[in-house]
Amino acid sequence: MHDQDFLASRRTLLRTGALLSLGFLASCGTPKVTTSGNGSDQTDATLGYVNDLRQQKGLKPLVRDPAAAQAALSQAGRMAKAGKMSHLIGMGDSFLERMKGQGVALPAAENIAMGQDSAEKVYTAWYDSPKHLENMLGPNYSGLGVAVMRNPASGNQPYWAMVLSTA
Repeated sequence: MHDQDFLASRRTLLRTGALLSLGFLASCGTPKVTTSGNGSDQTDATLGYVNDLRQQKGLKPLVRDPAAAQAALSQAGRMAKAGKMSHLIGMGDSFLERMKGQGVALPAAENIAMGQDSAEKVYTAWYDSPKHLENMLGPNYSGLGVAVMRNPASGNQPYWAMVLSTA
């Protein structure tokens, strides 16, 4: 009987520990990141560069997509607040869910960058990166949004995001 009491107590302890761990993990979901800081929509400043490139490759031009521009501003703000360049910030973060939640027409793609001080320089950085270039040349994309955000809490480093959509 002594062994059964010990085993029952142990099972209860393990179950309680597991439930507490799950509760903790659930509370660590994707943080609500605001776009605190100094940000701006850079779609118009970037659209000409991207469309010149697409024209050279025989692709249709992109147009300003308000939902993609807002999603880009949101992502730039998330990175600036977190102080790191990353597509995914926080446990449970999902690119697909972020885009759907912001009304971006899917499929979509996202380019990010950090440190460039102008739309021309960030475009050049993306152009020089094969994966980012591939996104900009995506034949199915028709919409574009680009934004930059600086946050004093993360040293005013410029964080950039580009969202391409099928809008």
